[in-house]
Amino acid sequence: MENKSLIIMVGGASSRMKRSLETISDHRGVMDNIPHKSLIPVGKHGRPFLYYLVKNAVEAGYEKLYLITSPGNQVFQELVNDNRLPTGMKVYLAVQQVPDDREKPLGTADALQQCLDQYPELKQTTFTVCNGDNLYSVGALKDLRMERKVPNSLISYGSSGFEYSDERISKFAIMDISSEGYLKKIVEKPPMEDIPGYKDETGELRVSMNIFSFYGEDIYPYLKNCPLDPIRDEKELPKAVGNMVMERPKSVLCIPRSEHIPDLTDAHDIQLFKNLE
Repeated sequence: MENKSLIIMVGGASSRMKRSLETISDHRGVMDNIPHKSLIPVGKHGRPFLYYLVKNAVEAGYEKLYLITSPGNQVFQELVNDNRLPTGMKVYLAVQQVPDDREKPLGTADALQQCLDQYPELKQTTFTVCNGDNLYSVGALKDLRMERKVPNSLISYGSSGFEYSDERISKFAIMDISSEGYLKKIVEKPPMEDIPGYKDETGELRVSMNIFSFYGEDIYPYLKNCPLDPIRDEKELPKAVGNMVMERPKSVLCIPRSEHIPDLTDAHDIQLFKNLE
């Protein structure tokens, strides 16, 4: 089944970015009137960071865009209404509601579940889902559109392609991949002494940057039944994926790529995007 839909998660609180902005006078206050860091203006024309991710998605051939937002999504609605995103995709907004007994959203697995509940047609198709604060390449987005006998897949990035320090890479999620190229598990921030054991046969450490392709009906029960992370107190998408491959080996194919992924994590990263057109 052809993958024509891209889901971007832009409903998080961006707490780390907001804290770091307070330490740099040049960027202080940049998020005062925007709900998510994907809307931070970057590049030569001051466009929202999200603009450039959507631009790559259009070039990769996606036709439908679903933005998972928080309830206060007026800025995203205005972005769509005012045609301030690249043209070429039909845009839908999904809202991740916060449970009455919580102050913050329930996590990325819950965000995707709520999107699929609001747009049930996604349960019967293949789609790509990713973060809104990483600038994934046209090539990576194209890779996840390709038809395969296994509809569920993710990009496995070779860490040697990153332009990040070893310390920053150690904070990413490491992938344990079978010799046939299927995901065995995703390991969040493993101890430094364990990391060499996850290198593949080429000596490459494979990293997940939270960009996946799913058949909706396959992933949905694992989103719904995803347990709360004991530390973050959230339902996290990598955990849902891990539970799926534990119950259904060979259900998620790993697609290798080696390239840098620009990442908007804290205030220091904003300057890295100054030359975007």
